Amino acid sequence: MAAVFFHHVVGDLTCGKPEVSELHDTDTLDDAARAIASSPEGAVPVWRPRASPEDPPSGARFIGMISALDIAAFVAAAGVGGRAMRAVVGEVVQPNPGLLREIDPGTRLIDALELMRHGVKRFLVRKSGSWKGITKRFSMLYNGKWLKNMESTSPSAASSSKQLSSSTGSADKFCCLSREDVLRFLIGCLGALAPIPLTQISSLGAINPHYSYVEASAPAMEAVQKIPQDPCAVAVVETALDGTRKILGDISTYKLWKCDYVSAAWALANLSAGQFVIGADENGSTPISVLPEPPISPLSPVEEISSPGRSPRAKKFSSRSIGFQANQMSAWRTRSSFHRGRSTPLTCKSTSTLAAVMAQMLSHRATHVWVTDAESEEDGILIGVVGYTEIFNAATRSSSPSPRTPS
Repeated sequence: MAAVFFHHVVGDLTCGKPEVSELHDTDTLDDAARAIASSPEGAVPVWRPRASPEDPPSGARFIGMISALDIAAFVAAAGVGGRAMRAVVGEVVQPNPGLLREIDPGTRLIDALELMRHGVKRFLVRKSGSWKGITKRFSMLYNGKWLKNMESTSPSAASSSKQLSSSTGSADKFCCLSREDVLRFLIGCLGALAPIPLTQISSLGAINPHYSYVEASAPAMEAVQKIPQDPCAVAVVETALDGTRKILGDISTYKLWKCDYVSAAWALANLSAGQFVIGADENGSTPISVLPEPPISPLSPVEEISSPGRSPRAKKFSSRSIGFQANQMSAWRTRSSFHRGRSTPLTCKSTSTLAAVMAQMLSHRATHVWVTDAESEEDGILIGVVGYTEIFNAATRSSSPSPRTPS
């Protein structure tokens, strides 16, 4: 049993976190693009406006989350190019208040992980002030200060029945913790989690075989319709006669993070999934086919855009314009040989250790890693995916049920 999950509280993760900067449902998609560029997981929470400027952040005003893929898909469906970026966030965001939970900084890490394992993606946490009534008897430290041992309660009670205490009123500051923040904390505690981090993900049951995928020949927009909630990704594959699937890339929030949304939207609407993810190679080989350049007009999705959140130099779709490596070309082309640039999917082997996958996700700031068959003679045979949920399940598998101290 990893004691680190019971000896640390959520407040330990708030050190250095910036104060919450709210994106409202009345803001534009351009505003959302700027917010997403500085947010983890390629997504940002959306809030209802405050009744008063002095009102503190509140989970009750949280609506849902908007992602890079949500914006690109909306612009593609709108068909009016850059004008679609003037739409308000409320037209795009899907209400899902369960994605964020307001919790006390004294909540045990194990209880917070339990919430994230069940779908919570953000925590709203008070950064300043004192708290009471929630600190567990196993929560020893909060920013280096000893806490009083208090009666232990269940994770459900910690998440629903306890409210943030108030000590300084409107002067209190709040921050948002993401799953990436929790993963970064766990990376720093690998020794305390031994031997789990050095165990193969296949042995831990951390590979999710129920992934979403589309054939490379399918329209890219078909992938958007299949995007699951977590991880927000669809694999683009080629299926062999024996039924095995070779992964070519993926269409995901992670891949579209910090992209030129207008160019990406044009690509989603006009290209196949394979063309969308592969991009052009760098060797100048003869193309299999050449796609027509999108028309240049005042309403064109390929007009020069200088708004924040989008590439100011992108005049036509290219693999570079949505974040993929490419040479300087006058048109987007599908080539007979594939380059190994940023369009290459983030993969690991089924024999990879949990620590290796955690480090891989964190170094790339990715939301998932595709798992390929280590025993296959051919590279890239897809067998599953590992996301935050699988990692948290594996890391805490020996930490449940919670330890209890006799009263």
